[in-house]
Amino acid sequence: MSDTDNQYIRWFSELGIDDVPLVGGKNASLGEMYQNLQEEGVRVPNGFAVTATAYRYVLEHNNAWRLLHEALDGLDPDNIRDLQARGEKARAVLQGCELPDDLKAEISQGYGRLKQEYGENLSVAVRSSATAEDSPEASFAGQNDTYLNVSSADALLDAYQRCLASNFTDRSIHYKYDNNFDLYKVDLSVVVMKMVRSDIGASGVVFSLDTETGFKDVVFINAALGLGENVVQGTIDPDSFYTHKPTFVKGYRAVLKRRLANKEKKMIFTDTLNTSNIALKYTENVNTSREERTRFCISDADVMVLTDYAIKVENHYSKKAGFYKPMDMEWAKDGIDGHLYMVQARPETVASQKKGTVLEIYHLQQRSTVLLQGGAVGTRIGTGKVRIINKVEHLSDFQPGEVLVADTTTPDWEPVMKMAAAIVTNRGGRTCHAAIVSRELGIPAIVGTGSATQTLTNGQEVTVSCAEGETGNIYAGALDFEIQQTDLSQLAQPRTEIMMNLGNPDQAFSLASLPVAGIGLARMEFIINEYIKVHPMALKHPEKVDDATREKIATISTAYDDPEDFFVKALSEGVATIAAAVYPKPCVVRMSDFKSNEYATLLGGTFFEPQEDNPMIGFRGASRYTHPAYAEGFALECMAMKRVRDEMGLTNVKLMIPFCRRVEEGEKVLAAMASNGLKRGDNDLEIYVMCEIPNNVILIDEFAKLFDGFSIGSNDLTQLTLGVDRDSEIVAFDFDERDPGVKEMIRLAVTGAKRNGRHSGICGQAPSDYPEMAEYLVEIGIDAMSLNPDTVLATTRHVLAVEQRLRECSGG
Repeated sequence: MSDTDNQYIRWFSELGIDDVPLVGGKNASLGEMYQNLQEEGVRVPNGFAVTATAYRYVLEHNNAWRLLHEALDGLDPDNIRDLQARGEKARAVLQGCELPDDLKAEISQGYGRLKQEYGENLSVAVRSSATAEDSPEASFAGQNDTYLNVSSADALLDAYQRCLASNFTDRSIHYKYDNNFDLYKVDLSVVVMKMVRSDIGASGVVFSLDTETGFKDVVFINAALGLGENVVQGTIDPDSFYTHKPTFVKGYRAVLKRRLANKEKKMIFTDTLNTSNIALKYTENVNTSREERTRFCISDADVMVLTDYAIKVENHYSKKAGFYKPMDMEWAKDGIDGHLYMVQARPETVASQKKGTVLEIYHLQQRSTVLLQGGAVGTRIGTGKVRIINKVEHLSDFQPGEVLVADTTTPDWEPVMKMAAAIVTNRGGRTCHAAIVSRELGIPAIVGTGSATQTLTNGQEVTVSCAEGETGNIYAGALDFEIQQTDLSQLAQPRTEIMMNLGNPDQAFSLASLPVAGIGLARMEFIINEYIKVHPMALKHPEKVDDATREKIATISTAYDDPEDFFVKALSEGVATIAAAVYPKPCVVRMSDFKSNEYATLLGGTFFEPQEDNPMIGFRGASRYTHPAYAEGFALECMAMKRVRDEMGLTNVKLMIPFCRRVEEGEKVLAAMASNGLKRGDNDLEIYVMCEIPNNVILIDEFAKLFDGFSIGSNDLTQLTLGVDRDSEIVAFDFDERDPGVKEMIRLAVTGAKRNGRHSGICGQAPSDYPEMAEYLVEIGIDAMSLNPDTVLATTRHVLAVEQRLRECSGG
């Protein structure tokens, strides 16, 4: 029998994305990829669709339409008990139908043809594919049933019929109502495809943008051992990876950012479905080994393959649509052949649907005790009373406006999820069910808290904040917050460049949409303190620390080649993430500027740091970099920055030296950087210096011979110009950046930089704290102001007004 002779099945080679009405979104997309992307190197397993025509044929053959109407007409989808009762009746109608003989014959023959292609040991995946699936406004992900590792014709037919019945699961019915789909016009097609043996490999999801912020320049990958259901259901917290599309396209191959997760479980097969008794248990979650939990479950090479797939899929669908179309994809790694396969692709349905130029930023106005932390979903804030739901049977207890707290969620929970002020779960990552649904609903959610159902109590007032980066915070009480909305289309760009200060990579993508000219100060210290936590010299010389410290270092760096590799990758990926948010605009990265007392708090720090009476003007900044006590630590910093620029391709990174007291010190530091592969001018590398010591101003012509630009650190410059310890409360009244002497120092720095053709900027808070300082800086012609993100928009408006006034005064 030829393909064209089939009435009820269509092979992937016959299908494309325009066939959604016939075979549903999953099948149409698999056919689109199978036909068009395999030649580009994207692996897609072969298979066929049992069409929507077959679904209608089954109902007509059994005179079942009338029974479906009797079961569902008059349904109140928001009445959970009515929904459950009617859904059960509708499913029973489908399960009671007899499959026509000619349909059974076509399905069985298709299965036989797959066995000829892949061998007698073939097993298949059987998945539902709704005909309204994966429209731009809605995703049917998780609404219908899937059966895996099916290995006989009888089991395949039984799985097929169960998939048909799943068109009327409670969650699917409610989802259709929510998205205005006619219950009787959403037909069900079914996917039958070669089973990729990820049960002995790995699997996950990949998005061609950042799911929380909509940042378009990254590919986001989640990965877990075993079958992918654990990732989607939120049973485990998966490993995650980001890659940077613009540099990948240029030929660079590096992970931008990674996070090792615990991956406590993996889902494997206990048997194949080779009978029609699908009620038999055929998968189970087993504990992962310590080695599996402490290692990434896929290699960097795998991440690069998945990135390549994701970019090719996104490009293909965007070209076909005629507009940018980010994609939400599923992948699987076969543990037998070792290959990676795309097993699903659909349009991303949340971030990509955000329209207009209005930037919306949530800001907490208060703080209180942090009760729990987890993975933030979205960037919003919600408040309400806690309602802990431990079982599906208790969903009817939930009241609108409460904070839903659960171990995890499944599609059956969706009718109440849409009524929640926020959602909190014990388990799951950023692509689990709770995350997907809350993102689609625009509700803040924090997943993977570990103990929300034990720590929180019913009726307790809480604030769920996803507005502080990738880590979400649950605060005690209902805290005040504001929503700042700015129409960026109405905001002009001033002549004076407005840049932002940033140290936390977790906030980078959420701030990428701010209208800035780049990052004027990226602080290394946050990354070292929060992500690395270990003193660089302790990583370089573990033999010089005690046994307990050495054991902790080994644990922290276990997923890497060695402790030094851990430092270089963690620091480089943190910095690269910040730089990627503004690429190709400049990102000025300051080399480490911990004081000795701050360095001492890092793991192993007390073994290497001196005790100083006044560390503020002690062993810090440039003086450390060539000193025997830290030169090897600085070499690690240089290795990380060289990796960012040369291996990761983020050549928008400029480096900056802090607290450089003397010209000779600057010369030594530049020589040390060059010896570590960071020579000024090579690969267009620019090196700035902080202008924060009076000597930097007095000898600015000499410093200008060494450095490409100056960034005024108004805090230290004020301290050292006025002789005020900025950490001393008793003389705090004397610390004022607006002092005439400080302003003159700033003017001399700006004019000196201009005289030497060097960039001038300021990275202190003076311009945003004091509007008159912003005016003064504009008047003296500073090139750039770098501000904390929350003051960027207000200061931009102020600078625009000042520039306009100056133009009017000058007659321009």
